[in-house]
Amino acid sequence: GHAYTTVAADVISRYHRLLGDDVFFLTGTDEYGQKVAEAAAKQNRSPQDHADALVVHFQNLWKTLSISNSDFVRTTQARHHAGVQKVLMTLWERQEIYQGTYEGWYCLPDERFWTEKDLVDGHCPECHRAVTPLSEKNYFFKMGQYQDRLSQAILDRPAFILPSSRRNEVLGFLEKTLGDLCISRPKSRLAWGIPVPFDTDYVTYVWLDALVNYISMRGYGTDSFGGWPADLHLIGKDILTTHAVYWSTILMALGLPLPKTLFAHGWWTVEGEKMSKSRGNVVDPNTIVSAIGVDPFRYFLLREVPFGDDGNFSQEGLLQRYNSDLANDLGNLVSRTVTLIEKFSGGNVIPPSS
Repeated sequence: GHAYTTVAADVISRYHRLLGDDVFFLTGTDEYGQKVAEAAAKQNRSPQDHADALVVHFQNLWKTLSISNSDFVRTTQARHHAGVQKVLMTLWERQEIYQGTYEGWYCLPDERFWTEKDLVDGHCPECHRAVTPLSEKNYFFKMGQYQDRLSQAILDRPAFILPSSRRNEVLGFLEKTLGDLCISRPKSRLAWGIPVPFDTDYVTYVWLDALVNYISMRGYGTDSFGGWPADLHLIGKDILTTHAVYWSTILMALGLPLPKTLFAHGWWTVEGEKMSKSRGNVVDPNTIVSAIGVDPFRYFLLREVPFGDDGNFSQEGLLQRYNSDLANDLGNLVSRTVTLIEKFSGGNVIPPSS
């Protein structure tokens, strides 16, 4: 799934470079949060060592997949920390943040809080896994006060959230009362995070931290800040709410323009089932590329299903595209074109037309 998002972003970036546009293409890794801390503990290493070991796999995969990103953000980098802390201090000084007590349900795999009414059969509405009751003091961003303004922005800008089915999904979400957003974790429970600058007993909630990368990597908080708003945030549909609602309201509070478009693509299933590590049906891009090459793999990802919809990955479908589209159709075209060149140019290169 992560490879799908990044390959699609790469294709869009390459297209705009061919048009002569100035392109800044950002990808990277989100390295904070409780999941990372717990995974590191199981490996008997520090969270930073754990992140350092894993990031190499992503960086190597992007080389394998010919990804032409302009920058690669690691949220553990000092340049990102500076941007996050600037955002927090700005919101704090504008009285957009307050301290309160949170009581609700916490989904560890998604690292998200849910209210009782959000749950589906007592489980996380996104990943459908078990949630844990939690009550603690935290800091909150006054997200709820931006509900009407965000709804109107979406209605005024048809291309802001695409495809239209995702736009309707967010508008439906905003018909319910929008609460405030918990943006911290007590260090006593979770030390692995960016310290909150106005209260060092807390670290930043991973979703606020991660979202800020879009502006921290463009120099937010410094004299060099520029290149904003982004033309496109390309995301999987499972993180639509965090980008369309959390991120948009944070930008409003900061007085920054919204990105021009959020495009939420669909999921890949495998033989009809959602790709999942627990099911053991995850497809490794490295394995496919080593078997058929990088270009056929990239071609298949973007040709097999309409972009934005869910798609089913199967070995049969991959081979069908490879043989039918690439070997037969395009292969035939190249073969006939070369034959014509040889026939009418006497084997020489055809001179350019005058």
